[in-house]
Amino acid sequence: MSKWSRLAFGGLALLLLGGCAASGGHQAPVDDYFARDLPGLPGGPRMSPVDNPVLAMRGLRQPPPAQVRQALLAEHQRWLGTPYRLGGTTRRGIDCSALVQRVFSEAFGLSLPRTTSQQVREGEAVSRDGLRPGDLVFFRPPGYYRHVGIYVGQGRFLHASTSRGVKLSSLDNLYWRRHYWQARRPLDAVHMVQRIEDRPFDRGEG
Repeated sequence: MSKWSRLAFGGLALLLLGGCAASGGHQAPVDDYFARDLPGLPGGPRMSPVDNPVLAMRGLRQPPPAQVRQALLAEHQRWLGTPYRLGGTTRRGIDCSALVQRVFSEAFGLSLPRTTSQQVREGEAVSRDGLRPGDLVFFRPPGYYRHVGIYVGQGRFLHASTSRGVKLSSLDNLYWRRHYWQARRPLDAVHMVQRIEDRPFDRGEG
């Protein structure tokens, strides 16, 4: 083979090798969430896993007690500022057992009796150490009337206070600790969450 033939052959080989390198061969595709197109927008903006609501719902779903707690805190915001009124059942004034009845009806679609003496017989007894969000907590303060609230977690309960209206209070408060009576669980957290998901978003104000 002549010198010029050898040079021509070598150049052709380099071109072929260069073409393979440029094409990238047969590499496996990389599954990169950050490089995915938004649905219905090919070639448009990109999204990450935290921007994807479906992935968020599947990956960040909270356990039932946490969902019950969130629902109760939402009810606290709805009723906050409502004054206490014995026999009252509305935003103009409400007593402790009526608040419990309305919260369970509107947040969980569960019908509870109207009075504290009836509510204390609902569900099953729960120890104070075993309290979970959604449990009813009962107190026997001085006097004839009994008091009831709804445990929301982290040592606090939602109730209609005779002095401050609807509010959150601590079970460790000296007064409530002294007059604590018992707790009841009307429904377990799993079924309460199922009821939350079945409730319509629009609830009447009253």
